[in-house]
Amino acid sequence: MATRAATVDEYIGSCPGDVQEILREIRRRLHDAVPGAGEVISYGIPAMTLGGKQLIYFAAWKTHISVYPLPAGDATLQRDIAPYLAGKGTLRFRLSKPVPYQLIERVATALAAQRG
Repeated sequence: MATRAATVDEYIGSCPGDVQEILREIRRRLHDAVPGAGEVISYGIPAMTLGGKQLIYFAAWKTHISVYPLPAGDATLQRDIAPYLAGKGTLRFRLSKPVPYQLIERVATALAAQRG
């Protein structure tokens, strides 16, 4: 959906207005979930970093938003993410439905905890 961007702001700004709002909220929620996280563009999409290494990616597509990768463990979290699984390590949130921002925060928190 977005064109090649050098920064997360450029990436978000290249998306349609309604999608920009969703991406900004995901970005805000990720920073809330992982205080001190950095940001980069990696593989052409936004990534949050922790300790200089990529932690979680998010991307806009024509009909959905994807978040990658997924944490291991926690049976409750695995049950909650199951309806959104779209392949190994990928969550897909349809743009036609409300985005479960709290779930995205939980995924980021779990990934950060696994990182130690």
